[in-house]
Amino acid sequence: MNRIGLLCGLLLLGFQAFAEGYQVNLQGNRQTGMGHTGAGLLQGASSMHFNPGAMGFMDKQYDFSIGGSFIFSNNTFQKQAPSVYEAKSDNPMGTPFYFYGATKVNDKIAVGLAVTTPYGNSLKWGDDWDGKYLIQDISLRAIFIQPTLSYKINDKLGFGVGLMAVNGNVDLNKALQVQSAMGDANVNISGNTWAFGFNAGLSYKASENLTFGLSYRSEVLVKLEEGDADFTVPGSLEGLYPDTKFNAELPMPTNITFGVGYQLNDKLLLAADLQYVGWSAYESLDFDFEAPTVPDSHNQRDFENTMIYRLGAEYALNEKAKFRGGIYYDSTPIPEDLLTPETPGTNKIGMSLGFGYQINEKLSLDASLLYIHGTKREDGYAPTNFYGTYYTNAVIPGIGINYSF
Repeated sequence: MNRIGLLCGLLLLGFQAFAEGYQVNLQGNRQTGMGHTGAGLLQGASSMHFNPGAMGFMDKQYDFSIGGSFIFSNNTFQKQAPSVYEAKSDNPMGTPFYFYGATKVNDKIAVGLAVTTPYGNSLKWGDDWDGKYLIQDISLRAIFIQPTLSYKINDKLGFGVGLMAVNGNVDLNKALQVQSAMGDANVNISGNTWAFGFNAGLSYKASENLTFGLSYRSEVLVKLEEGDADFTVPGSLEGLYPDTKFNAELPMPTNITFGVGYQLNDKLLLAADLQYVGWSAYESLDFDFEAPTVPDSHNQRDFENTMIYRLGAEYALNEKAKFRGGIYYDSTPIPEDLLTPETPGTNKIGMSLGFGYQINEKLSLDASLLYIHGTKREDGYAPTNFYGTYYTNAVIPGIGINYSF
């Protein structure tokens, strides 16, 4: 591989990982237990993420929620026949978290602040596996800080909007395929930046038992300026691989979610969400390198828009204990021949269980357990002819507490 292709391939892979499939969807343990439904439900402070229009229907003066999850994920790669090579990732535990705090200003207006981590990824294949020239390890996180205002227009209709300030961070390592007898070479890519967007929603209370919601999360264009590309190469190659800065940008896609909540009886609550993800905004990835010896790059991506289908239920065993369950189907936006080992994107099925317990009048606890199964995918990355079969899965327990008064 020539030097230009090597550098461009390296950076486009690092930033692609900020996209597909990294909507972590663990922004509330009650919602996770119900298949991550929520756009059509009235959920107090946590509505800031799922549907800001519902927050105006809060029935308490103050509402706070904090929690997190623990992602244990596994990836297996089997190289294309006739090879019998197999590799398994050794991923660090992911720790997405959320915080919501809201208060009612008066009977119609509620304000709040949300801090969430809806995008992120941690993946480690190792230093010496066969795909080391594509990726060795990667760590990504985006923290969303969202002040929110919600207005209850009348007893049936609510509207809300929030400003999203996003802090994004990336750290990636990979080996370099260089022509040298003097040792190995590798590079570390890192950067941190801020970006902005908004979240808006409508909530409609058709009856005491039936609610509808429509939520819109805008595209967030992440512009990384003055990112660092730090090379470790044999001395004879230092002139070709200088440590340098680069600029690049990538969209976090638009999300539109329609949700329904139905209180079937005193015991059983049902929910369904239909979520559209506008991945087609990710058409190409372009890089502007500061070092004059490193040429700029244009890379076609052509991601495809996707849908996520969600179903959930909550059953009240008694006044204190509730059991939850859910299922969803999430299709991958990564086209054929553009699948890479740092984003082993496959169609995914998620199955969840949850439990809620009202400790006292003000304090409650939510726990969830989510299993994600990625369907087998035989595909690869055409520019480097790296093909094989990918298997992915994750087990994700989570816990949170809620305090309202």
